[in-house]
Amino acid sequence: MLGASLNKVFDYFKSRWQSSWNYSLWALLIFPLSPLLGAVTVGFVSLITWLKQSHKISRRPLNWGFALLSVLLIVSAGFAQDKIAAFLGLFNLLPFFLLFVAHSALIQTFAQLRQMAWMLVIGSMPVVIIGLGQLFLGWSFKFEILWVVLSWTVIPGGNPPGRIASFFLHANTFAAYLVIVFILSLGLWLEQWRLAIGYWGLGIRGRGERLTATFPLLPQSPVPFLFLTVAVIANFITLIFTNSRNGWAIAIFACLAYALYQGWRILVGSVAAIVSSVFLAAFAPSPVAKIFRLVVPAFFWARLNDDMYPDRPVALMRKTQWEFAWSLAQEHPWTGWGLRSFSTLYKAQMQIPLGHPHNLFLMLSAETGFPSAFLFCGLLAWILITGIQLLQKLKYINPADKLIFFSYLLAFVGWILLNTVDVTLFDFRLNALSWLILAAISGVVHRDREKHRLASR
Repeated sequence: MLGASLNKVFDYFKSRWQSSWNYSLWALLIFPLSPLLGAVTVGFVSLITWLKQSHKISRRPLNWGFALLSVLLIVSAGFAQDKIAAFLGLFNLLPFFLLFVAHSALIQTFAQLRQMAWMLVIGSMPVVIIGLGQLFLGWSFKFEILWVVLSWTVIPGGNPPGRIASFFLHANTFAAYLVIVFILSLGLWLEQWRLAIGYWGLGIRGRGERLTATFPLLPQSPVPFLFLTVAVIANFITLIFTNSRNGWAIAIFACLAYALYQGWRILVGSVAAIVSSVFLAAFAPSPVAKIFRLVVPAFFWARLNDDMYPDRPVALMRKTQWEFAWSLAQEHPWTGWGLRSFSTLYKAQMQIPLGHPHNLFLMLSAETGFPSAFLFCGLLAWILITGIQLLQKLKYINPADKLIFFSYLLAFVGWILLNTVDVTLFDFRLNALSWLILAAISGVVHRDREKHRLASR
């Protein structure tokens, strides 16, 4: 009997692994736990997609833009002072352009967006549990299988101390990951909330609506809604204890965006009142701030105004880093100083080691020159603008499809905001996740345009 059950399980998973898309889904599921296995799988899928759809890929103007950007980046590396470091730095960009191009051809439907979001949310739960255990239960361990095939390092108390990092190297990186997953999980939760209301017979608009291909393992029942409720709360709580101001701000922004999208004006007002209270406690004149500090925990306001870390060196302030990066960009405006050069130059000037200037766009301007940076920003703007245009057209279709697409656009905006105050491309998992989200938006937009082009013939 046990053998028969195992055979059924094997047959089930075998059937799910028949297409490139299913390989990508499972890669997303295991990425947080095993970046190497996730990378190999996503790379395999990208290669297969390139081989199968090379003629379609080569015809897309957006892909021509990324091809031109790749050439500019290679030229920039050739002019760098430290050419070895610059060419190594290309591995944080060029392979992910290939991943983007392949998956924008692979991802075509709203059902795929939904499946992808489900995998990301489910995959985040072990990481969240480990992170909470790290901070509150003192969990710490180092576990490796075949060096990097499976490598888990959990530092007791977090990194920096007192801030949850889980399997990630730093709390800020973990916060960036959690923000993206939180946005997508909240979108799925709203979708399931609509279904739950319909199933419970409360007669809202869309009653009895059935969503197809939500996730093959979860039937239409209260289970998805209950799971997502736990996931949203767990991700939000964990995000709070990463102590990342950027993460907090973007999560609040996402909540407000969803509330406005849903037309929940009371919730918008409530969130705005809470946020205003926290800011007044942090930055208002002392007599006013003292009143609000009676109700707002110091954990929040002291982190916002840096009272929690009062003796930070000026060189660690973002304003100082941004000014230095801008000065570097002005000195070498055409080809930059070379990728991975900022850290060396900043240490020589400030005598403090720093990996990056906490702004992706300034970093690219300084390290690759203005032409590359402007083209990179232009390609991102193209994806965002075409995505917004499609969202405006979706008002006549299934509300659930519109909601999941809105969630991806919101995650994209969240990623842009993150990279104005940090740089996310140095963590492989986060970098791959970011480009997959961009690919998902671009793929659905392109499919819609192709459908209308064929219909107009």
